Amino acid sequence: MPFQVSPGVNVSEIDLTTVVPAVSTTTGAVAGVFKWGPVEQPVLISTENELVNTYGKPTSDNFETWFTAANFLSYGNQLYVSRAANSTSYNALANTDASAANVFVKNATDWSTQKSTIQASGANTAFVAKYPGALGNSLKISVCPNANAYTGNVGTANSTSTITAVISVGSSTLNVNTTIDGVANTISSQLAIGDYIVIGNSSIGTQTVQVRAVTLNTANSVTITLAETNKLKEAWEPTITGSNSLTTRYWEYFNSVDGAPGRSNYFASRVSNTSIADEMHIAIVDEDGAISGVAGEILEVWSHVSRASDARGEQGGSIYWKDVLENNSVWVWPGKDEYTSAATSSLAVNTTSVKKYSFAGGVDDSESAIPVSRILTAYDVFASAEDIDISLILGGRATGTNGVQVANYIIDNICENRKDCVAFVSPENSDTVNVPGNELANVKEFRNRLSSSSYAVMDSGHKYQYDRYNDVYRWIPLNGDIGGLCVRTDNVRDPWFSPAGLNRGNIKNVIKLSYNPDKADRDELYKVDVNPVVNFPGQGTVLFGDKTLLGRPSAFDRINVRRLFIVLEKAISRAAKSALFEFNDDFTRAAFRNLVEPYLRDIQGRRGIYDFRVVCDTTNNTPEVIDRNEFRGDIYVKPSRSINFIQLNFVAVRTGVEFEEIVGRF
Repeated sequence: MPFQVSPGVNVSEIDLTTVVPAVSTTTGAVAGVFKWGPVEQPVLISTENELVNTYGKPTSDNFETWFTAANFLSYGNQLYVSRAANSTSYNALANTDASAANVFVKNATDWSTQKSTIQASGANTAFVAKYPGALGNSLKISVCPNANAYTGNVGTANSTSTITAVISVGSSTLNVNTTIDGVANTISSQLAIGDYIVIGNSSIGTQTVQVRAVTLNTANSVTITLAETNKLKEAWEPTITGSNSLTTRYWEYFNSVDGAPGRSNYFASRVSNTSIADEMHIAIVDEDGAISGVAGEILEVWSHVSRASDARGEQGGSIYWKDVLENNSVWVWPGKDEYTSAATSSLAVNTTSVKKYSFAGGVDDSESAIPVSRILTAYDVFASAEDIDISLILGGRATGTNGVQVANYIIDNICENRKDCVAFVSPENSDTVNVPGNELANVKEFRNRLSSSSYAVMDSGHKYQYDRYNDVYRWIPLNGDIGGLCVRTDNVRDPWFSPAGLNRGNIKNVIKLSYNPDKADRDELYKVDVNPVVNFPGQGTVLFGDKTLLGRPSAFDRINVRRLFIVLEKAISRAAKSALFEFNDDFTRAAFRNLVEPYLRDIQGRRGIYDFRVVCDTTNNTPEVIDRNEFRGDIYVKPSRSINFIQLNFVAVRTGVEFEEIVGRF
């Protein structure tokens, strides 16, 4: 206790309740080419729907990696995805002129580096698609900068003029005639495609219809074409004659907000001039339908955001339109500033017209053409055990030399360095798909080009499954499923149980296998540490092996033993951190033993180990060890072994023989 210079009572606490923590064993990781999403940034995905929403749907070019991820998620709900992309995979842009340069913004961190250039006053890009890829070309943005842009009268004439609108039953056109030149021309300039107009009056009723096109016929005649889905109601065939306005116009997306832009409370409390307002609406739309499947589908609406850079909402957060998009939009970054003032007190004069921007210039990567260095860079985000906690790394797509290079990089540079995760790899497509009779030799050759490691597992081929997004069947590598079986094993038993066999090794979503090895082939595959995946009639498709790629006889040549030690090492090493900077004395050593032994007894009770011993005393913490500021704990473990071979002996005996006489001879 601390020294006291006068009488008193000092109270302190010593925490001896530390326990060995539970560790995650079900989190997977994969990297590859996708059509959308952040580049070289790990994102935790929980479901297939979330995979679609974050990284887009599978294509004919990236389906192997995409379905590897989706198949893993069918067994578990934790998968980190890292997107690989080349610098020629450009973001789609909404440009203010044709001279804008191509842009490659990988993720939020990269945006923070590039945004000052993209948003400079002399730049010509109004908005940037959030991520690289052609999917961004389907985006459209409509900005309603104030109340005048939100709604207004159309076709106002002077008191001596007459406007006549003839509306036919079920028609998709509205014919407007005026008695003086110029009024029709005014009407055509006031309406834009997508605007809504309210036609009719109080005596005949009104209808709201959407404008598809506006055609100026002559100086006093205009035809307004209406959207097919908004044809005029049956039995409503009036002729409207008036000397004021023909109709009322509304912003195209007025139904998606609760009213016209006005003055935010923050702005109103600081600017007394009521003729100046700061709010505007922003609608982000799937113009071509490539994102949602429905052309014109509204993706996001940001209503009542402010054009004042210092504006704050009721909760104190920024409502400045750029901040709102940067912090919340899934689809766009804000580019060149056409709306903002530096601060509330110097807000720019209102813009009166709606501004619409269509995106273009987005370019996809081809998975077959992307440099292997980009795939490796995407996997590099998983390299540090301190930065991200994962247990299972999926190799995804394997093709030729690149496939071997990627697999070896994952094994040697990530798994062997981290020593807390296992890689899952498959042979390349051409090794087993449509090559009858050559599968065994091809798979063995592929395996022989891989590094030997107890931190890697290889399966025997591909499965044929249905791609519901494109209505086709695909050959998909099995490594996502094998990693998924480990997750399912963790969920129903424990990581130290084997994921193979009829109890826990059944593979989902299989139409057929590219290679269904028979007993002779399974024997050859097992000799080189390849785990066969087999279809047994009436029993399903099963992982029928649990070897690692260690390449030599050892307890660690089995998946369950390797994963047992990953759990033990990860959990106990975390618990051991509590001993750092303590004294290497009997008290600390006893505390360490009392921490580890109950944990190992629990593992033993759950069938993970046969026996164990913890040595942490003066026999291994000698004076020399103590003088080097070291601390040693030796943990001896007898791991449980999975049954790979079963011998059944059936013995026939004579009727008069006593069983006790012969039992034990065989």
